[in-house]
Amino acid sequence: MSKTSKLAIIPLMLCFFAMGFVDLVGIASNYVKADLGLTDSTANIFPSLVFFWFLIFSVPTGMLMNKIGRKNTVLLSLGVTVLSLLIPLFGNNFAIMLVSFSLLGIGNALMQTSLNPLVASVLGGENLASTLTFGQFVKAIASFLAPYLAMWGATQVIPSFGYDWRVLFAIYFLVGILATALLWVTPINEDTGNQKPIPSGGVWGGLSACFKLLGTPVVLLSFLGIMCHVGIDVGTNTTAPKILMERLGMTLNDAAFATSLYFIFRTIGCLTGSFFLRVLPTRTFFIISVVMMALSMCGLFVGTEKWMLYTAIALVGYGNSNIFSICFAQALTSMPEKQNEVSGLMIMGLFGGTIFPLLMGFASDAVGQAGAVAVMAIGVIYLFTYIKQLKTAR
Repeated sequence: MSKTSKLAIIPLMLCFFAMGFVDLVGIASNYVKADLGLTDSTANIFPSLVFFWFLIFSVPTGMLMNKIGRKNTVLLSLGVTVLSLLIPLFGNNFAIMLVSFSLLGIGNALMQTSLNPLVASVLGGENLASTLTFGQFVKAIASFLAPYLAMWGATQVIPSFGYDWRVLFAIYFLVGILATALLWVTPINEDTGNQKPIPSGGVWGGLSACFKLLGTPVVLLSFLGIMCHVGIDVGTNTTAPKILMERLGMTLNDAAFATSLYFIFRTIGCLTGSFFLRVLPTRTFFIISVVMMALSMCGLFVGTEKWMLYTAIALVGYGNSNIFSICFAQALTSMPEKQNEVSGLMIMGLFGGTIFPLLMGFASDAVGQAGAVAVMAIGVIYLFTYIKQLKTAR
């Protein structure tokens, strides 16, 4: 690894931390629900709106990278993210939060599409899954800190800020500024390797060529796998506190720990996964992960004791921690000459974070939180079918 590459690691990992800001939407939507007196289905619009923009912006971002470069695209994503964190500091009515969460989703769509290929071009293609997993570990740190920061703001008097739980946005705003500045001043040589341009034909021709890549089975199935991963991720992030409130009678501030517990074990999973993916066959580790998630769904569906629900939350946190990296790396390495476009398609799969919460909101309004768990279980069942795609992966 060159000296330049070593210097680039710090701002790149800080960008992964900024990528984790998107996960504040789970606990934030619960506080917005309480502040504005919303129903589950209405409150779930917020996480759904965040991930809706992945459907719109992911593939065009893959094309944008071909024009302005990966680093510039990441810098653009950081700018949009920082703006999204600034807006809620001026209020928390429904319109303000809609605008903020929309910008957060747009910025994160740009970042997730461009940051992974930028890391691949800087650090090389060896052990890509484990490298991306370590980045996910850094991202998860921001994710599990969010509920604690929100709880701290909600339960402490902060006269100098006056933002209650929204102090979370102020803190992450400052970190976003730091990430932008460090990446801006860090020289990065973007080696795109065998990356080939999308065929000519204008914007629509380029989009059509990108979507045609879904005709490759491993790309399509990995896309669906990522949809299920993020659906379960956002679903657990949003629903776990509601399950504790429904079955154990907890207050929101107490139940918010469920979100942190999920991200604590997801963080542990990312950290240990970066090791296990080097020493175990990818298929073996994937099977272990999905079995843990299946056991978790059973516990969340029928559990009425605190220990059982906490165990189930921990299991899905660990089990779901490496699914994204495995599916993403499987698709990316299958078409090395189209990495920008494949990256865009894979990140578009985060649109699952829109579909799952909406369905879960309607299901929970109808039959309680068990209905929301049943929706997530469908995603786990699909991941079992993805196992056969990993027979030869390492």
